[in-house]
Amino acid sequence: MRIFDSHTHLNSEEFIQEVPRYLQQAADLDVTRMAIVGSNTQLNADAIKLAETYPQLVAIVGWHPEDAKNYDQAAEKLLIEQVQHPKVVALGEIGLDYHWDTSPQDVQRQVFARQVAIAKEMQLPISVHNRDAFEDTYKILKAADIRDTGGVMHSFNGDPEWLKRFLDLGMHISYSGVASFKNAREVHESVKQTPLTQMLVETDAPYLTPEPYRGKQNEPGYTRYVVEAIAKLRETTPEIIAAQTYQNAEEFFKIEKD
Repeated sequence: MRIFDSHTHLNSEEFIQEVPRYLQQAADLDVTRMAIVGSNTQLNADAIKLAETYPQLVAIVGWHPEDAKNYDQAAEKLLIEQVQHPKVVALGEIGLDYHWDTSPQDVQRQVFARQVAIAKEMQLPISVHNRDAFEDTYKILKAADIRDTGGVMHSFNGDPEWLKRFLDLGMHISYSGVASFKNAREVHESVKQTPLTQMLVETDAPYLTPEPYRGKQNEPGYTRYVVEAIAKLRETTPEIIAAQTYQNAEEFFKIEKD
């Protein structure tokens, strides 16, 4: 079995000093490829550096909504340079976060829309962060029409109605450890209704640790438990979920098949 963690943060301070150890622990759990996701100038640079160093890693770079208040012309100029790096496979994570609200909402919307436009210009898919901002996230994606480049709703936590709306925009749907939470009933229903050909899996490590390790620090290897939770919900095998989501990730990111 091979598993592709489509969204993780080995570039974060929790992991950056011990990357080889976490890569080995992931391999021991059959997680063999990963997309390392940035969110500002430093984390974007670190994601690229990791992808340059380890062949099983690729990079995603962009400005997270929490950092949107610091996005300016200099940041955009550098971002445009970074997305042209051969190991960068998508622009993200970008989007809206009305929960923490660390950047003004109007600024978040402007920065999100601008980065979607850059992704379209560069013919790159996008990785979308959405927290407590479903309606505005949907409006911006619909207005941009990203079908030609593609996008993924990272760590999707919506109900089946929102699932259908984002699927209708041509989005892929990625599930994290939330799919394993016993009380996440709306997410469980969405997992069951997501076309397997449009599904990705992720950890978002060090966040959103799945069962049976919920409450502890997450790590990329735990994507295995996300796969197992999805397989249980869909009444199939982990091998089937792992194989299809691995193939989906390779195709979505337009990377060479392993």
